Amino acid sequence: MTGAPERRTSALPGGSAIGSDAARTRAPQKRQAIVDAATRLFLEQGYRGTSMDEIAAAAAVSKQTVYTQFGDKEQLFSDIVLGITGRAEEIVVTIAARFAEIDDLEDGLTRLARSYATSVMSPPVLRLRRLVISEADRFPELAATYFERAPGRGIEALGAGFDDLVGRGLLHADDTATAAVQFAYLVLGPVLDRALFHPRSPVSEDEIARCAEAGVAAFLAAST
Repeated sequence: MTGAPERRTSALPGGSAIGSDAARTRAPQKRQAIVDAATRLFLEQGYRGTSMDEIAAAAAVSKQTVYTQFGDKEQLFSDIVLGITGRAEEIVVTIAARFAEIDDLEDGLTRLARSYATSVMSPPVLRLRRLVISEADRFPELAATYFERAPGRGIEALGAGFDDLVGRGLLHADDTATAAVQFAYLVLGPVLDRALFHPRSPVSEDEIARCAEAGVAAFLAAST
């Protein structure tokens, strides 16, 4: 008797390659599932309130897969924050487009202010900002990078837009960088502060618009 025949998995040409290809195809899907699950849980429960076990369960993967993909919880959190922050470029592009449309200063800045404030006051942006602020002591470098790539980029875009308006003779400003900071806080500061500290009392679209309009009026009054 020669015993049970051996399983010859290599008999099919390319069989191992097929398995490897399937694994490579699943890896990005698993990674995205982890990102989606962790993003939702971090935003809902905070960093400290979320465990890797919960993330793995929500993503329908093993905890080892989460560690294989991201190393540890800190790296996963950082990757998610920076990934979402990358979407701030959409706001920057919108700001540049709004400035390019301006020919009447008051009307154009009012339209810009409403658009800018509405973008920053969107619920996903507010939730991320609260989360980053709450973990700034634990992740100071991440918080600083978030500021540079999100709020900071928006203010830089405003400054570039004001440079353009000055160049076209529509606005007088000796320091457009300072003007950008002042404009941002005038049109957004009051409603943003309220929204950050009162998450269960949403600021209405009308309130955002009124704040933006009042901010533009104050900005122009100080600029003349």
